[in-house]
Amino acid sequence: MADIMMSLRGLKCPLPALRARKALTGMKSGEVLSIECTDPLTAIDIPNLLRQTGDILEDKAEAGGILTFRIRKK
Repeated sequence: MADIMMSLRGLKCPLPALRARKALTGMKSGEVLSIECTDPLTAIDIPNLLRQTGDILEDKAEAGGILTFRIRKK
């Protein structure tokens, strides 16, 4: 099963979290969403979103001002 990739670069709070939520809503259990963001507030927003949805943050990384999140749909 391939990851679903989304670039949310350049979007400001709350748009990255809202778009991630919309993407997760359309996914099946076990699928993985990988998102790239440039807004530093996503380091707070994405974990908060996952506490609400119950989905799992598998990995979080930062390199060159880009935050990458790997989320598994519950």
